[in-house]
Amino acid sequence: MDKYEIIRKIENFAPVDTQESWDCSGWVVNAAGLDDVNKVMLCLTVTDDVVKQAIEQNCDMIISHHPMFYISLNSALVSKSHAPKINIYCAHTNMDKANGGTTDTLIEKLGFSDFKLNIEHEFLRIVEKEINTDIFSDLIGKIFPNARIVNPKNINTLHKIAFCAGSGSEFIKQAQELGADCLVTGDLKFHTALESSIVLYDIGHFESEIPILTVFEKLISNSVEVVYAQEVSPFVTLCK
Repeated sequence: MDKYEIIRKIENFAPVDTQESWDCSGWVVNAAGLDDVNKVMLCLTVTDDVVKQAIEQNCDMIISHHPMFYISLNSALVSKSHAPKINIYCAHTNMDKANGGTTDTLIEKLGFSDFKLNIEHEFLRIVEKEINTDIFSDLIGKIFPNARIVNPKNINTLHKIAFCAGSGSEFIKQAQELGADCLVTGDLKFHTALESSIVLYDIGHFESEIPILTVFEKLISNSVEVVYAQEVSPFVTLCK
């Protein structure tokens, strides 16, 4: 299928012009002369290993969530660097903001899609659900075994749970202002956690975003063959 038709399916779902000003969603490498795509590799992050996997599996295109970098490359630069000839496209903050995007897939993975959901912020989703904190912690731990909890006020019952896939610690204040008593996200820092007055769950950046690949697959799998890159979080738990 024509690569532009494939990308049109993604951009109809997550318009590229909704990305943040600092972001570089869109074409990372638009390889000249390689318009017909039969096989696509999906990944969270484009690394040397992912590119190698794509080449070994005869993929014509890589579609990722994270940008490879924040300045796109054209095919002339790619050819000068003797890089492999392969299309690379990413949908980052535009996919985060999309209805049914990155954070919504996280909520779905936790089984909370049927509860009252409010889109209160570009990156925040608020689920209204009363649940015991220990029960919610058990649920988080079963799905995200490396998750960590911050509960400085010893809150026993949650009523409004905010979600932000990826790195969302900057939205703690907004979550609290919106009435949330909990935020589920990744990449929490020490002082941020120390100063929080609401419950925080750090489930990991990788773990919170990897479910978005299923959305990419649903959008394009009727057009091309889709394979997943073999990826793992760069963090390894020492003790199990």
